[in-house]
Amino acid sequence: MKARTETRQRLQAKKASAPEQLPETGHAIGAGETPMPVVILVEPQLGENIGFAARAMANFELTDLRLVAPRDGWPNDKARSAAAGAAAIVDRATVHDSVADAIGDLNFVLASTARRREMAKAVFSPESAATELRQRQTDSQRTGVLFGPERSGLDNDTIALADAILTAPVNPELASLSLPQAVLLFSYEWLKAKTAALSLGRATSVDKAASEGISLSRTRPARRAELLDLFRHLEAELDRAGFFYPAEKRPSMVRAIRNMFHRMGVTEQDVRTWRGIVASLSGRTPPDSDQERS
Repeated sequence: MKARTETRQRLQAKKASAPEQLPETGHAIGAGETPMPVVILVEPQLGENIGFAARAMANFELTDLRLVAPRDGWPNDKARSAAAGAAAIVDRATVHDSVADAIGDLNFVLASTARRREMAKAVFSPESAATELRQRQTDSQRTGVLFGPERSGLDNDTIALADAILTAPVNPELASLSLPQAVLLFSYEWLKAKTAALSLGRATSVDKAASEGISLSRTRPARRAELLDLFRHLEAELDRAGFFYPAEKRPSMVRAIRNMFHRMGVTEQDVRTWRGIVASLSGRTPPDSDQERS
């Protein structure tokens, strides 16, 4: 635990320093640009796969890598060696104890999986996902893509934390991609979709040009941390009301409720409204530690 804390402190200190250049791409990291998608590897098993994934990211101009509980610990010399010219991405990768911690600051999250899931979620191909994230980038939204462990992929509870599913057209006889392959496939489509979506109408002195999708003039998409606070608040009150019955169905019922909110495209204002609704119906004020984040 001490080693992990020291690693985080070292990485945070590096982030505050001058922008670092990736040798192979010349792309500046941390230069105050519009945020790019975060690549999040959940419980990766092999350091080499982390390094290969980092190199795939660098090939296609992605630089933000987060790791959730890597099996062999961190830092990892094998990851740095495999990354070759993209070692800077490995050096700047942040380590998180949970998926919730890794995605807390994000507004929109995709979960990569090759298997059918019994969840009512939007599904994107790599190409359409890249287009979607490019559009959200123009709105200064923070986005990310979850990739699961090499052996098992993402579990249902993790996928329930995402807004939508990312999956690729593959040979049905061999549908599973390796971790670096999956990251490379998405990263390639991200760079290919670099041409910005066309603006609509015209810009004025008080308004920018319109774009496809929902216009959020006085609010913003909710961050994962805000949604998770809402889920904890709502689920606690439903537990008190005896809603989750029988008990063995609670996990699937919780996932269904969370997926319902993800399909709504919830805003920060929506979260505050729902927190107020739940508090009013229960007659209890949300705990101070659970208050909405600014």
